[in-house]
Amino acid sequence: MENLANFVVSDGVAVITMDDGKANALSMLMQQSVNAALDEAEKVKLPVVLTGRSGILSAGFDLKTLSAGGQPAIEMLNGGIELAIRLLGFPSPVVIACPGHAIAMGVFLLQSCDYRIGVAGNYKYLANEVAIGMTMPYSTIEILRQRLTPAALSRAVLLAETFTPENGVETGFVDRVVATEAELMPAALEFAKSASALNAAAHSASKKRLRADSLEAIHAGLTKDNQDWKKLFSAS
Repeated sequence: MENLANFVVSDGVAVITMDDGKANALSMLMQQSVNAALDEAEKVKLPVVLTGRSGILSAGFDLKTLSAGGQPAIEMLNGGIELAIRLLGFPSPVVIACPGHAIAMGVFLLQSCDYRIGVAGNYKYLANEVAIGMTMPYSTIEILRQRLTPAALSRAVLLAETFTPENGVETGFVDRVVATEAELMPAALEFAKSASALNAAAHSASKKRLRADSLEAIHAGLTKDNQDWKKLFSAS
């Protein structure tokens, strides 16, 4: 399998870097690579930093697979949401260092980590489903709901509004924005290292309690989404 997500341990932090050389499409191969890296992170029981390539976290699902339709499209969509669910319930603290754009499934991934750091610049945080003629999936509404402000949620879901690092903190898309890309990974690593001081069992148990209702809603939404996706793509 092509390794699209690199895993290294750096100064007591498990670092996972997505890089397909392009837009970091969340193809099945990318999903498998990230999940394999998360498997390694679980083994070492360290805080995690998840990041992308320069200028982009991810632009969303692989469009070629979606255009082709059929079972591969359904599996890719399912896999992306399952990856978000895994991150939301991951036993160790997960920091996401967003080096630029986060679009469609990329922005849902951004909302699935414990602490989110962006970088200032002309970057988009965008759920563009309505703009491209797709009804927003039930599951992704719930992923957004548990992090965005109510006003930003409505604008993101109904109007496909483009948010930016400039308004990302006030709207709930990120927790912090650094001034330059050079500052991004040092800030993420520093925060992840500080999370090592937490009691691991208490962190994991508290995460389950905090997100229990959200995860239940996401799972229920995914069941409904699957019915829609089967109708949409089975005829492809």
